[in-house]
Amino acid sequence: MYGGPVSLYSGKVRSYLRKQGIDFVERSPGSDRYLKHVVPTVGRWIIPCVEAPDGTIIQDGADIIDHFEKGEGSELRSFSSYPESPVLLAISHLFELFGGEGLLRPAMHYRWNFDDQNLAFLTSEFGLMMPAEMSGEDADKAFLHNSGRMRKAAGTFGVTSASGPLIEESFEEWLDLFSAHLVDHPYLLGGHPTIGDFGLIAAMWAHLFRDPAPASLIKKRAPRVGRWIERMTTNEAYLHEYDGAELDLSKAKLINDANLPDTLIAMMGFVAEEYLPEIRAHVDVANEWLVENPGIEAGTNGLENPAHRGLMEGGGGFATFEWRGQKLTTGVLPYRFWLMQRLHDDVAMSGAGTQERIRSVFAQANLEPMLDLRTLRRVERAGHLEVWGPLED
Repeated sequence: MYGGPVSLYSGKVRSYLRKQGIDFVERSPGSDRYLKHVVPTVGRWIIPCVEAPDGTIIQDGADIIDHFEKGEGSELRSFSSYPESPVLLAISHLFELFGGEGLLRPAMHYRWNFDDQNLAFLTSEFGLMMPAEMSGEDADKAFLHNSGRMRKAAGTFGVTSASGPLIEESFEEWLDLFSAHLVDHPYLLGGHPTIGDFGLIAAMWAHLFRDPAPASLIKKRAPRVGRWIERMTTNEAYLHEYDGAELDLSKAKLINDANLPDTLIAMMGFVAEEYLPEIRAHVDVANEWLVENPGIEAGTNGLENPAHRGLMEGGGGFATFEWRGQKLTTGVLPYRFWLMQRLHDDVAMSGAGTQERIRSVFAQANLEPMLDLRTLRRVERAGHLEVWGPLED
């Protein structure tokens, strides 16, 4: 695995490999192998990437997990991270999306707006991802340059001086809701982690539990959440507070989808308030852009740079929406639509009665509109890149 302790999305994959008991070695993206072989293969500098023993390279946390869940690596996993229940599967997809994308606002705020607590730690941590031959002085200079870009990027996720206090209020609310749920459940949906947990651990580990400022907040306000984070980052059982919980994750049971806990519905309701307005605004902007650009070739992102992750090049592609009484403007990333399609596709594969049950659960949490959000063209993953699918009749 090519990644870094400080990397948000590396945390998702590292957690998955550890919980599944899959042996791996983590290498720095500053290594020669990564820079000279992996980057040219995937077409951009991006982590995490996994290189299988046969040389196959998989990039992106969801694709890496699917390699072990559904692909050639499936014989190595200990349990399925995809619930058999279509209702629980839909909820898992929801939190995979929210964890990796909807928690970016607090992740970026708490990392880059608390220099007194964080800066020395971050300088050291980012140095781990620099080429080994780089001197300490040059590594520090590179960090200052790169951190400047990342501080600027925080603004594209809605982190501003005006939104900062509300981000902190929102995150504390999230901690309270998650903590209440963990009183009775060691993981999001019961006895073992699902893709929802692995989505949530991305921001909750690298940024929000390892960085000093938010780590202190979690330990003081929500120690149960802190223990969930620690539980998600080790292959040990770590179930001290759950008497009778199954130690073998391959035998552990998930919650009954016919009697969902109120605490879970409350967490879903938080997603509705926190993230639904944003993803809906992003879909609207993307659809407007797709109407204005009907000639985009299928299998491309429609831009000059095939590795560009935003909707448009040159700083374009932003959506404005109402969030906690403020207007926020954030960058539109087609990758988020791809993650949301995973939810839509699995819901569509279930029977009509089950789909109605899923809609009922999402409606309880004011999330039913998310089930109907669609871009005019699907987003696909091809050649390790996000691209637009063909025009549909």
